[in-house]
Amino acid sequence: MKTLLIGEYRDGKLLESTYELLGFADQLGAESALLLVGSDSQLPAYPGTLYLADAASCGEYNPDLHKQLILDAVQQENPDYIVFLHSSYGWDLAPRVAASLKVAQISEIIAAADGSFEVGCCNAKMRRSVKTNSGTTVLTIQAGAFPVLQPGGSPTIKKLSTTGSSALEFIGYEPAEKKDVDLGKAEIIVTAGRGIGKKDNVPVILALAKALGGELGASRPVVDAGWVEHSHQVGTTGQTVSPKLYVACGVSGAIQHLAGMKKSDFILAINKDKDAPIGEVADVLVVADVMQFVPALTAKLAK
Repeated sequence: MKTLLIGEYRDGKLLESTYELLGFADQLGAESALLLVGSDSQLPAYPGTLYLADAASCGEYNPDLHKQLILDAVQQENPDYIVFLHSSYGWDLAPRVAASLKVAQISEIIAAADGSFEVGCCNAKMRRSVKTNSGTTVLTIQAGAFPVLQPGGSPTIKKLSTTGSSALEFIGYEPAEKKDVDLGKAEIIVTAGRGIGKKDNVPVILALAKALGGELGASRPVVDAGWVEHSHQVGTTGQTVSPKLYVACGVSGAIQHLAGMKKSDFILAINKDKDAPIGEVADVLVVADVMQFVPALTAKLAK
């Protein structure tokens, strides 16, 4: 089994998330080759074949030119899987490659086993296992779903270039909208999940955050319901955080949320479901009704 992994390069730097692609290939037990549109001054610590194109001439992103570079590498490698990160780069480029090759695509993979791939469904409340019938398949993997793997070493470089043209020109990156709360700098975050029950219970979670000297976070369902502002959302569609202490109150632990907080130094989860996915990353899981336990903990801290 062979994979062609499509790394990412932004603002002149190799993105660390590129190493998640190597973790995915390792879980598959597959051989890998890596493709990067970047610079030879920013090479990955990777001992395999690296197809390298110059970002200065091809642009850090240009869908027409980058697609052609990938197709050229596919012709040389003949991989079973062409793997992208499920990012703005992968969202746009992966379907273009799949359409050009006339092969299947599986998006936002969160796990892989026995030739099948798990993807979320029903707003990430459930998972389904899928396979494809096409020989070559284009995949995108969810950020944070697979471990970072840095094997070390130096790559064997194969230079790529294209004489193609494009009507598109890469101009640059638009800065993200300024957030009311920068959770990325918080040392303590107390997050409200759907398990708190209703909007009226948010102040109970906020009181614990204040008692600990931390900030209030929120899961996507809480934000979608209008209980908390989006600036407090943690996860792949919110902020990625790594505080010293992360307290998850009634958070089930969808993969998109875990990807945004699992690098926290210490994770305390409070959930009445002992089998909730959040328990897989928690250092301590308190199995209790969050609306009974949190007020008691806040009162204890106030003494």
